[in-house]
Amino acid sequence: MEAIAKNNKKLIRSWAMFDWANSAYNLVITSTIFPVYYTAITTTKEQGDVVNFFGFEIVNTALSNFALAAAYLLMSFSLPFISSYADAKGLKKQIMKFFTYVGAIACMCLFFFKLETLEIGIICFALAAMGYIGGVLFNNSYLPLLATVDQQDRVSAQGFAFGYIGCVTLQILCFIVVLKPDWFGITDPSLPARISFLMVGLWWLGFSMIPFKYLPKIEATGNNVGKSFVQNVRDEFSHVIQKIRDIPEIKQFLPAFFFYAIGVQTLMIVASSFGEKILHLGAERLIATILLIQLVAILGAFLMSYLSKLFGNIKVLIVVVMIWIAICIAAFYLSTPMQFYIIAALVGLVMGGIQSLSRSTYSKLIPTDIKDTTAFFSFYDVTEKVAIVIGLFSFGLIEQITHNIRYSALILSLFFVIGLLLLVRILISNKS
Repeated sequence: MEAIAKNNKKLIRSWAMFDWANSAYNLVITSTIFPVYYTAITTTKEQGDVVNFFGFEIVNTALSNFALAAAYLLMSFSLPFISSYADAKGLKKQIMKFFTYVGAIACMCLFFFKLETLEIGIICFALAAMGYIGGVLFNNSYLPLLATVDQQDRVSAQGFAFGYIGCVTLQILCFIVVLKPDWFGITDPSLPARISFLMVGLWWLGFSMIPFKYLPKIEATGNNVGKSFVQNVRDEFSHVIQKIRDIPEIKQFLPAFFFYAIGVQTLMIVASSFGEKILHLGAERLIATILLIQLVAILGAFLMSYLSKLFGNIKVLIVVVMIWIAICIAAFYLSTPMQFYIIAALVGLVMGGIQSLSRSTYSKLIPTDIKDTTAFFSFYDVTEKVAIVIGLFSFGLIEQITHNIRYSALILSLFFVIGLLLLVRILISNKS
C-alpha cells in the first residue's frame, strides 16, 4: 500500500473535492432542475401525465420513481460484493473511477433527453444514480484511512461542507442559464435545462480528477493467487461479515442509523414537493428555499462536529434526531410560507449535521488495523439506500391512502422515534 500520512491537509482537501464534484448531481438531477424539466416534457395534452415506456403506459412521476428505486435496489444488492472484490484485489480507486465515469457520462447524455428519447433518458437517469451511489461508497471508505479517529468528525464535516458549497455554486450557474436564456441567445425552451445536465456531468467528471490524482492506491487485502472472481468475493465478504459480527458497536449503530436515515433521506427528497403541494410556493421561492437548506447545512456539519467533541457522537445524534421528530410534527401543522422557511432552515442545519456525524461515527467504529474499509462501508451505504427505498414507499403509500401529504410527514416521525430509542440503547450500553 502507498504510504498514507494521516491528517495530511492536502490529501484531505483532495478527498473532500470528490464531495464537491458529485454533490452537483444530487442537487440538480435529484432535487431541482431535472424533476421540473422531466415533469414538463412528459405531461402532454393528449395523454396527460401518462407516458409510453417500452410499450407500457405509466404515470410519468411513477416511472421516474420506479427507475430511481430500481437503481437503489440494484446497487444495494451488488455493493457488498463489488466492494469485497475491490478490497480483495486492491481495486478501490479503479472501481471508484469506473462508477464516477458511468455517472458523469450518463448525466452528459441527459443533454439529449426529450420525450422522443424517453427510454434512453430514463436509462441514463438510472445509470447516473448508480454511478453516484457507487462513487460515494468508495469515497466514504477512504475516511478511516486518511484521518485519525479524533479527527474523523472534522474531516467528514469538511467533506460535506465542500459538497454543499460545490453543488450550490453549480446550481447558481445552472439557474442563470435556465432563468436567463436570452443572455445566451437560447430560443429552444428545452435547451437551458439540458445544458444544465451537461454541466453537471462535466463538473462531476472534471473535479473528480483531483481526488483521482492524489488519493492513494490501496493494496489487496488477501492472497489472490489462483482464486477466481467468485472465490475472491466469497472469501472477502465472509471475512467482513465475521468482523462485523465481532464488533457489537457496529451491530448496534447500523439499526439505529437505518431507522433515522429513513426519515432524513425521505424528507430531503420530498421537501420541495411538500412545500409546493401544501403552500403552492412556486418555482422561484422553492429554488430559494433549496439553496437556503444547502447553505445552512454547511454550518450544521461543522457545528455538529464541534459539539461531538464536547458531548460525544451518540449524545449529539440523539439531540439531532429529536429535532427531526419536532420537524415532522411541525410540518403536519404547517400553514404559512414563513413557517415553511423556518422549518427549511432547521432541516438544513440538522441535515448537514446528521449526515456528516453519521458517516464519521461509523468510520470511528471500524478498527484502525482494518484494510478492507470499502467492504465495511458498503454495509453503511446499503443500509442508507434501503432506507431511502422504504422511506419513499412509505411516504407515497400514506399519501395514497389518506390523500393528505401532511400525514406522510407525520408518519416519518415514527421512524425517527425508533432510531432515537436505538440510539438511547447504545448510550445506555456504553455506560454499563
